[in-house]
Amino acid sequence: MRVPHSPLLIATTFSFFVNLAAAIGQERCVSFESSASTFPLVSAQIAAPVLISEDDWPGVHIATTDFGSDIERVTGVKPEIRNVTVPAFQASGLAGAPIIVGTLGKSSLIDHIVNNTGLDVSSIQGKWEAFLSRRVENPLPGVSSAYLIGYLHVKYRGIFFNDEQPALQNWAQEHFTNGTGAPFNHLFYRKVFELILRLRGNYLWPAMWSPNMFAIDDPLNQPMADIYGVVMGTSHHEPMMRSTPSEFTGGAWDYSTNSDAIKQYWLEGAQRARPYESIFTLGMRGFGDLPLSEDTNIELLEGVISDQTEILKQTFGGEVDVSTIPQVWMLYNEVEDYYAQGLQVPDYVTLLWSDDNWGNIRGFPPASERNRTGGAGVYYHFDYVGDPRNYKWITTTQLEKVHEQLSLAISRSAVQIWIVNVGDLKPYERETEFFLNYAWNSTRWTHSNIDQFVSAWAQRDFGVSNITAWTITQIVGNLTRFNSRRKPELWNATTYSLVDYREAETVLEAWKTLLDASNKVYGSLSQSMKPAYFQMVHHPVLGGSNLANMYVKAGLNNMRATQARLSANMLADEVERLFDIDYDIEEQYNALLDGKWNHMMDQTHIGYDYWQQPMQNSMPALSRIQARKQALAGVMRVVPEGTYGAWPGDNRHNCQSGYNCPDWTITMDNFDNFQNRYFDIGAGGPASFQFTAAANVSWISLSDLQGSISPTDKVEQRVFASVTDWNDLQDGANAAKITFTATSLGHKPLAVNFNFVAIRNVLPPGFKGFVESKGVISIEAAHTSRNNAVDGTSWIELPGLGRTLSGLTPLPRNDQRFAIGAGPNVEYDFFNFNTIGGSGNLTVTIYLSPSLNAATDQHPLALGLSIDSGPPIRIEPVPASSRKDKPAGWGSEDGWVANSINTQNMTFTGISPGAHTLKISMIEVAVVLQKIVINAGGLVYSYLGPPESRIV
Repeated sequence: MRVPHSPLLIATTFSFFVNLAAAIGQERCVSFESSASTFPLVSAQIAAPVLISEDDWPGVHIATTDFGSDIERVTGVKPEIRNVTVPAFQASGLAGAPIIVGTLGKSSLIDHIVNNTGLDVSSIQGKWEAFLSRRVENPLPGVSSAYLIGYLHVKYRGIFFNDEQPALQNWAQEHFTNGTGAPFNHLFYRKVFELILRLRGNYLWPAMWSPNMFAIDDPLNQPMADIYGVVMGTSHHEPMMRSTPSEFTGGAWDYSTNSDAIKQYWLEGAQRARPYESIFTLGMRGFGDLPLSEDTNIELLEGVISDQTEILKQTFGGEVDVSTIPQVWMLYNEVEDYYAQGLQVPDYVTLLWSDDNWGNIRGFPPASERNRTGGAGVYYHFDYVGDPRNYKWITTTQLEKVHEQLSLAISRSAVQIWIVNVGDLKPYERETEFFLNYAWNSTRWTHSNIDQFVSAWAQRDFGVSNITAWTITQIVGNLTRFNSRRKPELWNATTYSLVDYREAETVLEAWKTLLDASNKVYGSLSQSMKPAYFQMVHHPVLGGSNLANMYVKAGLNNMRATQARLSANMLADEVERLFDIDYDIEEQYNALLDGKWNHMMDQTHIGYDYWQQPMQNSMPALSRIQARKQALAGVMRVVPEGTYGAWPGDNRHNCQSGYNCPDWTITMDNFDNFQNRYFDIGAGGPASFQFTAAANVSWISLSDLQGSISPTDKVEQRVFASVTDWNDLQDGANAAKITFTATSLGHKPLAVNFNFVAIRNVLPPGFKGFVESKGVISIEAAHTSRNNAVDGTSWIELPGLGRTLSGLTPLPRNDQRFAIGAGPNVEYDFFNFNTIGGSGNLTVTIYLSPSLNAATDQHPLALGLSIDSGPPIRIEPVPASSRKDKPAGWGSEDGWVANSINTQNMTFTGISPGAHTLKISMIEVAVVLQKIVINAGGLVYSYLGPPESRIV
């Protein structure tokens, strides 16, 4: 079994200034500006020739050809590429000083240069994928210098094509076949292998769902991978280099009853893969990526692995030590439970730890397992099919989250293999490049410079200025934040509160701001750059914004129909329009560059009713009222902020009984985030009317004192009520009444009264911190009053991570843990005017990233909470459970991963109104704190939690 990953030497005399072609994160080695320390790769329309030895690896020849093509793409000048041998080499006839490319120990040309010049190659000799950057004098007669570059951390860095229908498979069928035959043939994979190498990867799990079979669909697929030097593997449920879902036809997939047929099947796979560089997957899962039967035991699985080992010995022969054959055992879902129960594999087998399919890594090697000769690795997801919902449409992954989780893999020595499920790949280009780039050099990217990666990516791919690149960075950050709060496939008409904290309208306003920014960038780009920006940035912004608007307006439509508001019908029309626009956006994507990426956005994404994708997009349910019929309660509908009720007349939300309800009361205070309250005045049928608005006190200001409503012109009008000057009010509650009166020809006059209570709260002199409003204190975790380090560990902000602002986590991430209350802590000063029902109780809710007990259930995630000088209370957000199953709270459409947050509640007693300090202390690493909400009696539901309270 050969290993074409010997140290690669690129010997050159050049300094070519091509930052557009540079891999993100590497030191710049090329430029478009000459200097005394550089050598022209292309000068005066003459390109330096490229020399390569005939006896080098085929993959090096391919890379050299691609390198020459890159030079031509950037400069318009094509360099000569010449195969040479040392004895016959003649410098005469070369257009200039050449570039020399080769592999140390394989290229006779390079070995000759090393021997003749005394070049020190000890730093790369015998290393895996090592490179050297060095200038060499007189490497060949007439050649003056040599140049070598490189670095890496994770040995095998790969991607997994999965869930490839309908997008990737249909696209490949159209572009790489004549309409028949296997879509994933060598023509397709040749492009894939080139991409993997360009992105600094070297490993692939190929598409595998029926009818796809990598080694059978095209006999050139396996040798093509080997030529490119891409290591092949198979996924967690495809042992021994077989595409099990499609290839196995030998009866029951049951090792206890059909082991002979299964062993023969695996033997054939091993023999077929023997000539090529592969990593063999060991173990066994149920057919179709399902668990094995409930009565599967460890003894049976140990027998499976033992038999697979014997198959490898039989395949490779006695001259090959089986421990030198790369093998991996994947601790995916229930398989991790077998490991926890004691199932052992040979020390030379790599243990591949998995995330929960939603980007939260389930476990890492304990300290006792980190010296295994086979090492450990990580299987991660950007795409998934399964509970609680598929996510396959557009990007929903924050790079900040990827870094946060994979930095744990680095600190836990899980660096032998990293592989990520990229689904159809196209929606996750940026994320895939970051994953492989971070695997290549984990020291380059930290929690504080992820934005630099995105900025460099934008400059390279769209040719934009620094300023525009930072704008794109903000667009990408907000896009992935909005989509990761809850996957679009999980959105519905009531995801965001329609009535409280102005949540839904704030979300839509944020989407509008994002769309405006992206439209501006798109409009500023050259025609040649617009397609790239559209498919990687603008399309998911357009699609996400449109979908968010559609769902929120569907929710408002249903709500307004129950409120007998004619505007419900206009919203129904708008939802239908947005539903049609969704397909327009898909068509625009698929038509780019004459259909270059046609079918890549074929994925359905609207109308899920369980985990599996709908077979067709379907519009959310809508309601309409009879537009020609007048509402029973009269011509005018009045809906105050903060309720699903409507006046005049009866509504189940107007009071507990739902009829003969008293006047509704609206409250606000001087520390409220929104210093006004609104009333929506609307038509309840075909009649037009005029209305007036009046308050019985002078300290209330109304935005409109009158208005006209017409079903054919102006169906609704919003009136805001605010306090003119809080200093004019007495401390405590100040009561007033607001009256709306309607008159309409042929209809009785209507008058609707509302109670308005303005509460003026007063703080003691000198207080600094968060202030309660309407019975709530809401705090973004990064906004600490004090941050106290212990033994070099402190809580550090992870910018951009999470649903609202950022995350806060203890760093560095080592194996250190603290007794409760003794660890590094953060403090938050707050002032409450109330307690829950006057009981002296406050409930603190902490919003945590949905991380899992990656340090094993013996040391679960934990942190301490205390108020003032009270004893800290230990919180373990993830209950210990069988590794076969997800922990309680993880699943369902309202679980941690669906909501992208793990909320933990703790009630504190004996708290009086006044100034207090909440302290949160580290016990175990890997907790990520996003937000804190303290309920003093006024908390109501919202998806994201109340907006942050005022800080004084």
